[in-house]
Amino acid sequence: MRTIQMTLDQALVEAVDGAAQRLGTTRSAFTRKALTDALERMRVKALEERHRRGYERHPVRPGEFDGWEQEQVWPG
Repeated sequence: MRTIQMTLDQALVEAVDGAAQRLGTTRSAFTRKALTDALERMRVKALEERHRRGYERHPVRPGEFDGWEQEQVWPG
């Protein structure tokens, strides 16, 4: 691991410290998890945007997925 220096507002540091204490972890571990989670959300959002743009360029044609309707099991 690498040690870095960050500048944070005092209120944010206190909130992070409180959350870390409640979770029984350290400020560093809490921050690592928060940053990892934020990066994962960004990755997922980028994939969703890519998917959306793909459907804008190549919209679903009427009947394109009709063959799968018989394969689906709907709870009744």
